[in-house]
Amino acid sequence: MSDLLFRGAAPALVTPFTADDDIDEPAFRRLIDAQIEGGVSGLVVLGTTGENPTVTASERRRLVDLAVEHTDGRVPVIIGTGTNNTDESIAFSREAVDAGADGLLVVGPYYNKPSQDGFAAHVEAIATETQAPILLYNVPGRTSFNIEADTVLRLARTVDEVVGVKEASGDLAQITDILAGRPDGFGVYSGDDEMTLPLIALGGDGVVSVVSNALPEPFCRLVDAALSGDLEAARALHHDLLPAMRACFFETNPVPVKAALAAAGAMEEHVRLPLVPMETGSAVRHRVLDAFGEHLQTV
Repeated sequence: MSDLLFRGAAPALVTPFTADDDIDEPAFRRLIDAQIEGGVSGLVVLGTTGENPTVTASERRRLVDLAVEHTDGRVPVIIGTGTNNTDESIAFSREAVDAGADGLLVVGPYYNKPSQDGFAAHVEAIATETQAPILLYNVPGRTSFNIEADTVLRLARTVDEVVGVKEASGDLAQITDILAGRPDGFGVYSGDDEMTLPLIALGGDGVVSVVSNALPEPFCRLVDAALSGDLEAARALHHDLLPAMRACFFETNPVPVKAALAAAGAMEEHVRLPLVPMETGSAVRHRVLDAFGEHLQTV
């Protein structure tokens, strides 16, 4: 499986909820359409930004079905199926594959903090049971577990289904080691919007993005310019969008980006406990909306 799942920007989609805490299916469909019309190269559903820890099993299956059906082959759909329980990860992965997903996103196991060999065995078990393309997802700030470069490269070389990595460690040296040692056809994607330009300049393939939820068109222009080698245009767009990229993490993701989406009329601001929305009129809310500024008119 040496073909890239995508090259460019793929949003880690938020999960829209109604004020009554139900999944807002019309808003989810609108979000998918807005992303594709904005130029994204793929969609990631049920990642961290999608509040997957608070989505029930039945809701998970409904979101997967909705994403695959509504996208209708316009771009690849990648489903976050990794947990810290290997059997559960396999079950979620089989379900996603059966629904027609194009790939799986498998996060480093959180809380139980396995060894590097334990993580490799976890991924190998998922791959054996599903035979579907897998993107590894390294986000030690969330999981307290770092997928080391040597482990990524070992899996890339020995497990055919492992076709890429979403790197959100913020460790440019580690990311560079992966880029320098990866086999042909192995995708390396930024898991941090602000790291997208430097990662692509080093040879990376794109990004799994938070800010794209609210600003798909300008952010895709940044990524496309970087991938085409127009670094001057990419730098200008990077600096222009930098306040919004940083604002997405003024509070825990996806709280700020949902505030921006709500301000643009795209969906309710609702997040599920233990997350809460930013207080109305708070200084941090003003900072978030000021950072997105006039760009929100593009939603």
